[in-house]
Amino acid sequence: MQTYNATSSIPNIRDLCADIQQTYDIPAEQFDHESIKRGLRNADGTGVIAGVTRIGAVHGYHMVDGVPLPAEGELHYRGIDVMDIVSKHRRTGTFGYEEVAYLLLFGRLPDSSEFRKYDAILSGARKLPDGFTEDMIIKAPSQNIMNKLARCVLALYSYDHNPEDLTVENMIRQSIELIGRFPVIVANAFAVRRHYYEGESLVIHFPQEGLSVAENLLHMLRLDNSFTREEALLLDLMLILHAEHGGGNNSAFACRVISSSGSDTYGCVASAINSLKGPLHGGANAKVMEMYRDIQSHVSDPTDDDEVYAYLKRVFEKQAGDRSGKIYGLGHAVYTLSDPRAVLLKRYAHAVCEHSGYTGEFDLMERIERQGLRVLYEKLGSRKRICANVDMYSGLVYKMLGFPEELYTPLFAIARIAGWCAHRIEEALTGGRIIRPAYRAMT
Repeated sequence: MQTYNATSSIPNIRDLCADIQQTYDIPAEQFDHESIKRGLRNADGTGVIAGVTRIGAVHGYHMVDGVPLPAEGELHYRGIDVMDIVSKHRRTGTFGYEEVAYLLLFGRLPDSSEFRKYDAILSGARKLPDGFTEDMIIKAPSQNIMNKLARCVLALYSYDHNPEDLTVENMIRQSIELIGRFPVIVANAFAVRRHYYEGESLVIHFPQEGLSVAENLLHMLRLDNSFTREEALLLDLMLILHAEHGGGNNSAFACRVISSSGSDTYGCVASAINSLKGPLHGGANAKVMEMYRDIQSHVSDPTDDDEVYAYLKRVFEKQAGDRSGKIYGLGHAVYTLSDPRAVLLKRYAHAVCEHSGYTGEFDLMERIERQGLRVLYEKLGSRKRICANVDMYSGLVYKMLGFPEELYTPLFAIARIAGWCAHRIEEALTGGRIIRPAYRAMT
């Protein structure tokens, strides 16, 4: 395809922008002088309390006399520990994402009759409107699947017979349809991207009745439709762990901000998608894999702890890697001693890792975690507790499952749509006021 060069399309645009940097510059001390909480963060790194929610709870520290003290990480969906949810489905060998989506939307787990009815509705929702794939995906291919997903969500407004109705029943109906359609949109957008930008044959697979979300994803994304149950269960685990993470994460908060204005469901969810697209949010696991490949290329013996440590020290000092000084996959805004999602991924990914021939890669990632933490504690001291976050291992798990990096963030969105929809409904029903923080004007 012919690419569009935005800079060259307007003559002399560089001349217009030559001195614009200083127009937008705000000295860092201005924020400190005004006691402004950049990023809505308190001085101790905790988030500013902007609301309350019954949907998800993220615990990473205990407040004692106003001081945050480190604690093992916990993640709860509607009051239920995600560790317990995962353990139950691992014990029974069943898929759990659909049940988690029900829990987030309805506030409780379904009984067998309710789940059968809900699962049938969800299965029917996977069918895209007539002509949608041709008109919205094939005719306007995109290199970035997240951009295509956002566009498709906005376009679904036009196919909805009742898009603006804010009753609970209507928002639940829209939510189930979006949960069902996200995997299909992503799979079709990926097929079209592969065709137009990589010269591959255009092959689109339809979702199958009776398959779980994880099974259908593998069925639609793989050219030969083949997958093992073990692979599907690992992908289901990924979906469960990414389904929700409290109202303060950037994409859920973006969804709530737009919901507070009274906007429709599609506009609210599209804002969340565009938030998740950012490399500081949903794209973080791709940065981990970029760092991983860089270490493989520049460390002569990746099995040697001291060599990996020495290189990560150079990464921290902005002498190696992408020169950002960041050791990706380490640290989190809330978790201190552990991220339960990373703990669960490490626990259950080993079996697939061994069968897929990725034992060496997994060992290196664990070595990066250990030596990266060693570097950070030596440089930052014990004042800041740091642990591996879910992004440290999620990219490697996706790689083990055969997914290219352009699918990492869309797969995240497929999981998180359940949490977004729950937050959208909660804000629409209980928020009561438009979210409008203040900005101080500089003179």
